[in-house]
Amino acid sequence: MTTFDRREEGFERHFVHDEETRFRALARRNRRLGQWAARHLQLTGVAVEDYENALIAADLQEHGEEDVFRKIRGDFDAEGVTVSDAEIRRQMYELLDQVLVEIQAKG
Repeated sequence: MTTFDRREEGFERHFVHDEETRFRALARRNRRLGQWAARHLQLTGVAVEDYENALIAADLQEHGEEDVFRKIRGDFDAEGVTVSDAEIRRQMYELLDQVLVEIQAKG
């Protein structure tokens, strides 16, 4: 195996690791985002857990996070919850930052 091959293999392993970390971070962020949204929707008990899982599933519909945003926005609108788009997005970004810090701290 040449130095180039080993280097390429290293880059591939790093890429796979980064993608796995990103997937776990987004799933964890969506779970916490689901808890936040559930409080606004006044959900309790099992309904909170169901909502968390619905957000995780929504995130798998398309690339990016617009699918998660649309789910929350639609649910808030349907229930008459007055939270701005900016506040939803702020929560999305802040929770992702928190999760990434936690993941990096664990190594």
